[in-house]
Amino acid sequence: MLFDTHTHLNVEQFSEDKVEVIDRAREAGVSKMIVVGFDHETITNAMKLVEEYDFLYAAVGWHPVDAIDMTDEDLAWIEELAKHPKVVALGEMGLDYHWDKSPHDIQKEVFRKQIQLAKKVDLPIIIHNREATRDVIDLLKEEGASEVGGIMHCFAGTVEEANECLDMNFYISLGGPVTFKNAKLPKEVAKVVPIDRLLVETDCPFLAPHPFRGKRNEPSYVKLVAEQVANLKEMEYDELANATFDNAMRLFGIKR
Repeated sequence: MLFDTHTHLNVEQFSEDKVEVIDRAREAGVSKMIVVGFDHETITNAMKLVEEYDFLYAAVGWHPVDAIDMTDEDLAWIEELAKHPKVVALGEMGLDYHWDKSPHDIQKEVFRKQIQLAKKVDLPIIIHNREATRDVIDLLKEEGASEVGGIMHCFAGTVEEANECLDMNFYISLGGPVTFKNAKLPKEVAKVVPIDRLLVETDCPFLAPHPFRGKRNEPSYVKLVAEQVANLKEMEYDELANATFDNAMRLFGIKR
């Protein structure tokens, strides 16, 4: 059994063949998936999908790149959606210093508001971080995010930074980059993160693993991520798959 903890089945790249993509994932042993909404359109689409498929669950939040567009009404909407039984996390949220659409101070303000909301509704959070690791970790500490914990999505930091996140009650999730030949940091992290705090994901349609790098990613490819992580941890594949599945079920509070 596999649990893909971060998919974007709710974006236009899957508009033509979403059913076939989901079927391939199931055939590959992916029995549960999180559909992550990050703005008006993708949150709405995520909610439609989780109503349609019993094995799909939603995370709802506001992406840092679009932080400048988020209103108080949007935050109230996310709070209302958090009551839905298929919404199991808030996010993705965080900081992204690669793109310059939203100023850093606005990103931080929106990030703080979402952490505070997560504590209010008692849901874990899914963290997006791009070129902002130190600020992300510091802000999580300042806001007491360990109270709810969550996922460091597609983690790309150092072993030392991973340990800081683990100390704050976060799980480390690895995706396609761990399969890339020259991706030293994800491979080092995979080796040392305790098996009971590790997750796997695709972030599809982005970051496809080897040998599909550069092509559209899809949830069935999470098996390639799990195989690589099992190899790095010198574990049997089934043991790794089952452990990461159990971790996700526990984090999201999903009953078997």
